[in-house]
Amino acid sequence: MAARLIKEDHLLRKDRLKRAEDARQTLTQEFHTLGASVDIELRDRITTIHSNASALESQSKTLRNRTNALGKTTRQWGGLADSARTRLKEIGDIQNWAEMIEHDLLLIEETLRIVHEDDLSDVTILSQ
Repeated sequence: MAARLIKEDHLLRKDRLKRAEDARQTLTQEFHTLGASVDIELRDRITTIHSNASALESQSKTLRNRTNALGKTTRQWGGLADSARTRLKEIGDIQNWAEMIEHDLLLIEETLRIVHEDDLSDVTILSQ
């Protein structure tokens, strides 16, 4: 009977070892499957991130170029505005000069009118 108990115990241990080995293999296979699925998902994400980084770099370069072009245009418009402001100032100066000449001409005209009236009155007095 002891031999039979030892044999049954030996069979039970062997069965437990086999089940433990099967469970270990199943667990190992599950870990590999899980790792592979996580790896595939991470690779997809990494590919997307890399693709987006390239697109962002391209957009950044385009934005930089357009910003530089806008700065150049702004400087050109600023120069044009400064030039127009200078010309308007010159026009104001010319208008001021023209008004001064007009004033002087009016004074000369008035002076000549007064002199001419005096000459006419002198001629009238002499003819009498």
